[in-house]
Amino acid sequence: MPRYRLDLEYDGGPYKGFQAQGGLPTVQASIERAVKAFSGESLRLQAAGRTDTGVHALQQVIHVDLGRAWPPDVVRNALNAHLAPEPIAVTAASVAPDGFHARFSATGRRYLYRILNRPAPPSLEKGRAWHVKKTLDVAAMNEAAARLVGHHDFTTFRDADCQAKSPMKTLDLAGVFREGDEVRLAFAARSFLHRQVRSMTGSLVEVGAGRWRADDLAAALEARDRTACGPVAPAEGLYLAGVAY
Repeated sequence: MPRYRLDLEYDGGPYKGFQAQGGLPTVQASIERAVKAFSGESLRLQAAGRTDTGVHALQQVIHVDLGRAWPPDVVRNALNAHLAPEPIAVTAASVAPDGFHARFSATGRRYLYRILNRPAPPSLEKGRAWHVKKTLDVAAMNEAAARLVGHHDFTTFRDADCQAKSPMKTLDLAGVFREGDEVRLAFAARSFLHRQVRSMTGSLVEVGAGRWRADDLAAALEARDRTACGPVAPAEGLYLAGVAY
């Protein structure tokens, strides 16, 4: 039974997250319906990670086991045909190497958070970036973000419903930069806690807006207390940017 690795991109706005949830619209449910329409097979796909309601993906990775060997391009093109007009695209398909698992073989995940930082509201980027009117101090945010890098107890930035066994995570990258009216936050780690990126982003915006200093962010991290977290950034600006294997 051949296993296929599929790379995806999607707009998370119309969906109640990635993971299948009964009759609710989810990315997983749409892809599994497309697989059945293409191959006639009912299956449960495996993904590198779950994204929440409204969160987007530039590169999500899944795998599916099909009963028949198809050329990868046929799998990609057939799935895209059956996914139309939904905002989900299979950007690449390949036969997975032996032992490959979309989730357990992953060695790292990257997230991008986009902030439209200008007085005027978004038009083209509505639903795809967080609109923050107040000019953000990117240098201060970047200095504060550096305090998050490393192996820490991230309880402060962990959602109350997080099911991870431990709050300990190693953050390999936390950087903030500006491109015109857009402020971008980049994060990389082997894995993340539930809503960790949105929680860190919201607190970093407090720094950028001048309400917190870098020391305040470090103190919030050290508190290991969810109540010490700043406001949680909205889902619409968050993107799963890539998965490493």
